[in-house]
Amino acid sequence: MSAIRVLVVEDEPLLAEAHSAYTERVPGFVVVGVAHTARAAMAALRAGGGGEVDLVLLDFRLPDLHGLDVCRALRAAGSSVDVLAVTSARDLAVVRTAVSLGVTHYLLKPFTFAAFRDKLERYADYRAQALADGEVAAQHEVDQMFATLRGTAGHSLPKGLDAQTLDRVRAALTDGTRAEVGLSATEVSALTGISRVTARRYLEYLVTVDRAARTPRYGTPGRPEVEYRPR
Repeated sequence: MSAIRVLVVEDEPLLAEAHSAYTERVPGFVVVGVAHTARAAMAALRAGGGGEVDLVLLDFRLPDLHGLDVCRALRAAGSSVDVLAVTSARDLAVVRTAVSLGVTHYLLKPFTFAAFRDKLERYADYRAQALADGEVAAQHEVDQMFATLRGTAGHSLPKGLDAQTLDRVRAALTDGTRAEVGLSATEVSALTGISRVTARRYLEYLVTVDRAARTPRYGTPGRPEVEYRPR
């Protein structure tokens, strides 16, 4: 499957740069443009003829137009491009309107790379299913698609695990060069401030849901240490 093409729409240059860098760190995604205003975003989408951008990372508080109005304009023009809202807007009326306009995900600022990556990975899984040929065989396949897109709520985690700590563990695991070399439970403990035993529980959970891989680390006396890498 070809890379998912992303347009980053964010009025603050430093945040736009950060969101672009985050996107490029997620396998299967490529940034094809950056816009700092609604006008520039609409121009970029028109220039592509609807075929150059698959996903828009859209800030709602733009200097010239609200992000919801951008969504309305896209739908009125017949565009089916997917939108991931990346915003600090917490008003429930805004959230409801975003859902009604077909916003795929809603990510509140500030956020960690782990949270951002999770949204993109779930979107990629959903897109792969949605673009498959043929028809769904039964209701459970439709349910699976929606479950993939929306993700698992924090209260559905195993007993004793919470979403905030899980996010911190994933952030440590996926941060920069550490993702290349892998981390032990002891190292994750030091980075996150949780105990080694707790870190290991969260890391093992990530392995079970296929978000991390476990391998032995050789080169130290005694039994090899276990290290974890993000998937």
